[in-house]
This record gives sequence, structure tokens and C-alpha cells, in this order.
Amino acid sequence: MLNVSEIIQTVKSLIETRVNLVKSEIQDEIMAMVSRVILLMAMVILVLLVFLFLSLSLAFYLSSLVESPFMGFLLVSLLYMLILLILYLSRYNQGIQKKVQDGIKSFIFDKLKEEDSDEK
Repeated sequence: MLNVSEIIQTVKSLIETRVNLVKSEIQDEIMAMVSRVILLMAMVILVLLVFLFLSLSLAFYLSSLVESPFMGFLLVSLLYMLILLILYLSRYNQGIQKKVQDGIKSFIFDKLKEEDSDEK
């Protein structure tokens, strides 16, 4: 009887150890994804600031070229409206959607793919 109880206790401890290991791996994966999302958000904010200042610089430059204080800003606005129209017309393009989705997936879940390929 003593042997059976020892075996049961050993199996229980092995299962508990495996469950704790899986919990730890899941926590590590979630933290990696969260950190990548935070990094992505910081990058998006910085890119938006860069575009803002580049747009202002372009608007002031165009204003000085056409010698009209508001015409440079109007031209930059029209440029952005043209870009918006192009994006709006191509919103259902499956190729563009696939590329954007793949880019986001590879950035956020890239480490998970590398670990999966290392295990195989």
C-alpha cells in the first residue's frame, strides 16, 4: 500500500509542476504580447508626431513659395484628402488588408512564431 500512495503522490506533484510550468509560460507569452502592443502604440504616437511636424513644415514651405499664408495649408490639406480618398476607395482590397494583418501579426506574435519553429 505504501508504494501505491507514493506513486499517487509523485504523479500529483508531477501534474502540479506541469500546471505551474504551463501557467508560467502563458504569463510570459502574455507579457511579451502586451509589451509589444505598448511598443507599437508608442511607435504610432511618435510617427503621428513626426507626420504632424512634417505637415506643418511642408505647409509653411508651400506658403512661402506661393506667397500666401493660407494657401500652403490648403495644399497640404488637399494632399491629405487625396490620400484619404485613395485609402477609402481601396478599403475592400483583400491584398492590402492581408498585408496590414500580416504586418501586425508578425510584429505582435513574432516571438511566438520563432519559439514554435525552434521546437519543431
